[in-house]
Amino acid sequence: MDLQLKGKTAVITGATRGIGRAIAEAFADEGANVAICARNAEQVAEAVKALQARGVKAYGEAVDIADGAGLKAFVVKAGETLGGIDVLVSNASALVQGNGEDAWKAMFDIDILGAVRTLEAALPFLEKAAESRGDACMVITSSISAAEADNPSSYGAMKAAQIHFAKGVARQYAPKKVRCNVVSPGTVFFEDGVWGQVKRGMPGFFDQMIQRNPTGRMATPEEIAAATVFLASPRSAFTTGINMVVDGALSRRANF
Repeated sequence: MDLQLKGKTAVITGATRGIGRAIAEAFADEGANVAICARNAEQVAEAVKALQARGVKAYGEAVDIADGAGLKAFVVKAGETLGGIDVLVSNASALVQGNGEDAWKAMFDIDILGAVRTLEAALPFLEKAAESRGDACMVITSSISAAEADNPSSYGAMKAAQIHFAKGVARQYAPKKVRCNVVSPGTVFFEDGVWGQVKRGMPGFFDQMIQRNPTGRMATPEEIAAATVFLASPRSAFTTGINMVVDGALSRRANF
């Protein structure tokens, strides 16, 4: 299926490894130009070079997502450098569990304000793209942890807030053909990710998590990326304001 992304531009935060990297590569494979950011300059440079090798234009900067001014400047520079923004993916996360003030602040600064600030900076570009091409989209990477709680958790609560934010954005900008959706992964395995660390450090707990999923495995970053890119593409032009759960039926809640 042609996702109608060739020649368009996607901006992805937190995109040098794991889910974010897979999303950037998936957009590039569809012929979209890509702008990425992450904290490590060397990793950004490596990722940009690899994306360019896929035959598209790529731009990247080392950015601290908690630096609001720096984050916004990156988004604007990306739009100016690549000639617009058709898709914005707010993927960066503090990945902090816990109930301490530091955990709450980190999740708020990165996961919530990161999404708010990237949208604010990208909105003029998204509106222009939607006006000229009929569709533009923001996708936020959340988590099934938004719907499940065993104890007070900054991670789950802030991920839930992202979903609420996205619904409001979707309703406000639907008349302008700017969409906003959420992708909520379950457990996702890659070697240098959280579950890669758990597998090495707590193999028993890792095995328990594998057994909890009816599919008998965890997702790959590429599977989350495929869902994200489809949801962001013009093929999904009438889909906005949704939370797409991609968890292999790990969660038990029925969504209506």
